[in-house]
Amino acid sequence: MALYRKLILLATVMALGVVSLGAYVRLSDAGLGCPDWPGCYGHLTPHHAAGAIDAALAAQPDGPVSHAKAWKEMIHRYFAGMLGVLVLAIAVMAWRLRGRTRGGPALPLGLLGLIVFQALLGMWTVTWLLKPLVVSAHLLGGMATLSLLFWLALRERDPAGPAYHAPADHLRRAAAVGLLLVGAQIALGGWVSTNYAALACTDFPRCQGAWMPAGMDFGHGFTLHRELGETATGELLPFDALVAIHWTHRVMALVVTLYLLALAWRLLRTPGYAGMGFALAGVLALQVALGISNVVFSLPLAVAVAHNTGAALLLSTLVFLNFRVRRR
Repeated sequence: MALYRKLILLATVMALGVVSLGAYVRLSDAGLGCPDWPGCYGHLTPHHAAGAIDAALAAQPDGPVSHAKAWKEMIHRYFAGMLGVLVLAIAVMAWRLRGRTRGGPALPLGLLGLIVFQALLGMWTVTWLLKPLVVSAHLLGGMATLSLLFWLALRERDPAGPAYHAPADHLRRAAAVGLLLVGAQIALGGWVSTNYAALACTDFPRCQGAWMPAGMDFGHGFTLHRELGETATGELLPFDALVAIHWTHRVMALVVTLYLLALAWRLLRTPGYAGMGFALAGVLALQVALGISNVVFSLPLAVAVAHNTGAALLLSTLVFLNFRVRRR
């Protein structure tokens, strides 16, 4: 059982790393660094595919392929593959130890299915040339994997004492709504990133000099089934559509921030949950600061990746809270 718990903890930490690596690959425009899958030009490493990469660079010097981008893409795949092996091992152990674990093998087996689907999304991300819906789904799948692994790790750990199980039935609905709101905001943030709309509004707190820019194109902006940079009919995606995507993310960020601040205040006033209240407020403040910095400083790569990681940490905080308020 000790090995089982350690594997779950390791997989949870690795899932956070894979989410951050995925953000780094996407934000550094390395998503097509190797335009095939699972290898790189049919090879195990970019080193073995050097000739093909050189040929792609000669044909298109400013294209999506370079040696650096190929390594970024493949390192992400290597870590994702290791995570998949870990989840497979966890699922096998959960099945063999059924009856001895705290919740049975259903969740580990579901995680294994999710990892398989994630691998397919990773393949489609490349073969379908960064289609926004697929890339966004891949991001959400990574966040879901992290959340479920964290829940599994919490479930299988030893109890942390009476204070950990302080009664909080009155917080259950509020915690669940907070988790749903953060999930929705992550989905919107993913849609901003996959459509390259992060700098559609370069001023703050206004957008294009207005609180509500005129002419925003929500129809084209939120059409899910389309190619990158195009409308559903294949025309160039208008800039007003990118503004609509960005502005919606900002408005939702305000809603989520106000709700989570109110939730943090309730936690601070609930015996046994003050620490959770401070943690939620702290992670929220960090995430808001990173989001504003993305706009003010024109999307520095390090800040943008940190914003993605911050979203994962905020989501994990809400997962932890929901686990606690449902734990007897």
